[in-house]
Amino acid sequence: MKARMLFALAAVTAVHFNVLAKDSHSGGVPEALIEQQRSNLAKNTEGKGFGPQSPRDIDSATGSNTVAFGTAPAYTQMNLCNIHFHKNAEHRGGEFTKYAGSGDGHDYLTGFTYSGKLSSSELAPIDQEVCPSEHGSLHPGDTIEIHYVHSSAQILPGPTLGACLSEEIKNPQLRVEAQVYVLVNDSDALDFGELTAYGEKDGFQQALNIPGNTGKPIQYRGSTTGPGYNEQGSPFQVTWSVRPKVAKVNIATVGEWCKGNVFNEDHAHGVRNLIKNPKLLSQIK
Repeated sequence: MKARMLFALAAVTAVHFNVLAKDSHSGGVPEALIEQQRSNLAKNTEGKGFGPQSPRDIDSATGSNTVAFGTAPAYTQMNLCNIHFHKNAEHRGGEFTKYAGSGDGHDYLTGFTYSGKLSSSELAPIDQEVCPSEHGSLHPGDTIEIHYVHSSAQILPGPTLGACLSEEIKNPQLRVEAQVYVLVNDSDALDFGELTAYGEKDGFQQALNIPGNTGKPIQYRGSTTGPGYNEQGSPFQVTWSVRPKVAKVNIATVGEWCKGNVFNEDHAHGVRNLIKNPKLLSQIK
C-alpha cells in the first residue's frame, strides 16, 4: 500500500494538477529563472543515484547517466494504463522545435510547438471553449503532446499514473508512447476520440489507434515528467518512444474527449523544463 501511495502521490505531483493555457499570463519569466531551476535540479540530484530524466531533445544522442535499467517490452506486449496530454510538447526535436518561451517558471506558456505552417482556415477560431480550466482553454494552432502510458502490471486503464501500479506488482516496467499533435479547425483532420480509443487486443489492454505514420520513434531511457520535477529528480524509470513527426487533429474532437473519458482528463497538463544536463540524460543508441 505504501508503494501505491508513493507512486500515486508522485504521479499527481508530476502531472495531474498542472495545467497550461493559451495566453493566461502575459510575458514570461527571465530565462535566468529557468537556468536557476536547472541548477537546483543538478544540485538536488548530484551523487544521489537518480536515473536518466525526461523530457529531452530527441535529436541529440548525448547522455552520460550510468544508471541502467531494462528496456520495457514493446507496448503491444504491455497494458495501456493511462492517457493524458500536455499543452505544448515537453520533448524537443523532429517537427516540434519552436520554443514557446520561458513561461512563468513552473508550467505555463513553455515547452515546444509545431515548427511547420498552418493555413488560415486551420487556424480559424471555433465558437466553443476547448478543455477549459481556471487557466484558460485550447485554441486552433496549439500543440499538444499526448502520452500513452503502458505498464507490465495486469491492470485496466484509469485515472493518473497510479492506474499503472497494482497490488501484485509494486515495481512494474513502464513505457510511454509519445505523439505530438497540432490542433486545427478542420473536420477532416484526425479524430481525438479515435486516437485515444482502447480495448483488449491479444490479451493486453491497448491503445488501438496510435499513429503509425509519424516517423520511427526515438527510444530512450528516462523518467516521468511534469513541472513538479523542475527542481527535483523523478525516481521512476520509464522507457520512452517519441515520434518525431507531428499529426493534425480536429480541435473539436479534443474538446469532446475532455468532456468525459475513463482517465478523468479534462484539461492539458503542464510542462517540465527540458533536461539538458548530460549527467541526467541517457545516451541514445
